[in-house]
Amino acid sequence: MLTTKRGDAASPEIESWANRVAQLVDEAVNVEVYNDADSSTYVLRLEKGARVLVFRLSEAQVHTEGRESECERTLQRKIKDLWNLI
Repeated sequence: MLTTKRGDAASPEIESWANRVAQLVDEAVNVEVYNDADSSTYVLRLEKGARVLVFRLSEAQVHTEGRESECERTLQRKIKDLWNLI
């Protein structure tokens, strides 16, 4: 579980976690997070210079015990995808 908070209240905690993970992979990557209540997801916006990649984590991924490593692997993979953008 990345956070016990829900909705918009969870976004800052998820953003903090995501930026900690991102810094371990690439110090130049910045992550912004917002809650999309209509789709029950958290939208993560990765940026590195002029490159931007947007993806979502579901509320189930964020709020279920034991899925932290899955979320971390997903974030790390998306950072690597960001490197490969043309």
